[in-house]
Amino acid sequence: MKLLLTKLGFTASILAVCVALVCGQPAKKPSVKQATGPSVKQIDLEGLKALLKPSDKPRLINFWATWCDPCREEFPELVKTDASYKGKIDFLTVSLDDVEDIGTVVPKFLTEMKATMPAYLLKVADEDAAIAAISGISSDFHGSLPFTILLKPNGEIAYAHAGKIHPEELNTEITKQISSAR
Repeated sequence: MKLLLTKLGFTASILAVCVALVCGQPAKKPSVKQATGPSVKQIDLEGLKALLKPSDKPRLINFWATWCDPCREEFPELVKTDASYKGKIDFLTVSLDDVEDIGTVVPKFLTEMKATMPAYLLKVADEDAAIAAISGISSDFHGSLPFTILLKPNGEIAYAHAGKIHPEELNTEITKQISSAR
């Protein structure tokens, strides 16, 4: 009996030490699950300006966000546009989501949409001011998303549209730019 009480006392002591060690550990930080899918590159105003420089092809740029319902609604059409004109135009998207979403919400959405075009996330203090500050856009951009622009190879704006795109209208403009770029 004495031996049993000694073993029980020893076991209880070990258990108490283990509980004390576990309780004394700092709490684990919650982890943010990294999404798999297209990579999203963070850019600032200078990076945005670089995307607008002249190119050898027309360039389509769509400004959007995952929290923007019209953006989410039009995205399947943009994916179709990308597939239709792959290699004939440069198409990229610029997300205005929070920078914390660059590795989670944004790539998850792009994966769900089966998007393959280059994706960027604009990180500036005031996205509206950054977009409006770009030469030639301020008259068309009124701060609402989505916002889509088509640039001629020389960097001039050929088409700008605030709100959900009209696919036929956009396709007509893209076709014009491809024809004149030859």
